Amino acid sequence: MSLRLTPDADAEDLRQVVRDFLARHGDTEAVFGGLEHGWDAEVWRRFATELGVVGLDVPEEHGGAGATFREVAVVAEELGRSLVRLPWFSTAVLGVGVLLHADAPDLLAELASGQVTATLAYLEGFDGWDPDAVGTVAEPDGPDGPDGSDGWRLSGAKTLVLEGDTANVLLVVATVAGEPAIFLVDEGAAGLVRRPLPTLDPTRPLAELLFDGAPATLVAGGARAIVPKVLDRARAALAAEQAGGAAAALDMAVAYAAQRLQFGRPIATFQAIKHRCADMAVRVEAARSAALWAAAAAADAPDELPVAAATAALVCGEAYTWVAGETVQVHGGIGFTWEHPAHLHVRRAATGAALFDTAAASRDTLLHQLGV
Repeated sequence: MSLRLTPDADAEDLRQVVRDFLARHGDTEAVFGGLEHGWDAEVWRRFATELGVVGLDVPEEHGGAGATFREVAVVAEELGRSLVRLPWFSTAVLGVGVLLHADAPDLLAELASGQVTATLAYLEGFDGWDPDAVGTVAEPDGPDGPDGSDGWRLSGAKTLVLEGDTANVLLVVATVAGEPAIFLVDEGAAGLVRRPLPTLDPTRPLAELLFDGAPATLVAGGARAIVPKVLDRARAALAAEQAGGAAAALDMAVAYAAQRLQFGRPIATFQAIKHRCADMAVRVEAARSAALWAAAAAADAPDELPVAAATAALVCGEAYTWVAGETVQVHGGIGFTWEHPAHLHVRRAATGAALFDTAAASRDTLLHQLGV
């Protein structure tokens, strides 16, 4: 298995295109604007359609680019550097991830086109994914219900749904005769209530979804097997994002230390600051290595992905949290203010470290995968 995140010049070209786009449309002003107004629909349209970043690892016959997960990780890393709010993660990682494992080519092509946004609603509490604890129920409604074509109604609730308040397509895990399956609920469905949740990280919105007989379409059975695969994919993408965020935070700290004067000279000349930045650089490289492994496993060795994803979740989550905190320390008082973006990295790191599993849960998963 190759450990290269970007296997050829085309992938590096993709990185540069995405970075240039985000530099123009996802700068600090855009990030802070998104905190108040949400994501910019026109920026998202251009990002999704002109750059084609939603369907990177979708086969060409289904409207995608036919690339690999390495290219997906490139985009995740660059978005981690930017922090601009766009519904890419929920759509290209979670939504596409579900449909890649389901027999739904039309839906996959629709998402790959960038015309609609999607998300996965699978959690009902704070204890992580448990297929035996799914309380949302699907019941057949009409003559076509039992054969899975349509005619289903969902009742129950989901929480911590990424972009759950704005996604056009909701992929919801619900039980049928005691077994979890995945259903599609349209954004305008009757019986659906979407409630934004207060979050530490305003750039990553979460929502609660309530279903009261909401009409739904069966997408795929076998959610017991599909959801863990999608979550491993999500952890690998999140690890790349965290590596990018940690690198951006380090760059921010180094740039500030070089221009901030104290006692007539830049604070970058002080040994304490040098040591702090050197330690941050070590953590960033460790995160990048773990993220590379997870991306390579997702692309070439899916059997290795559970171990690689759990490892990356631990390494990258801890590295980003530590580097973001140290960045604030290097900045001093200004790093604690709302007007400076350093605190946004602290917020993103804190929420990301527990987005798909806590550190303790990731350790348990890793030990279980290793047979310990």
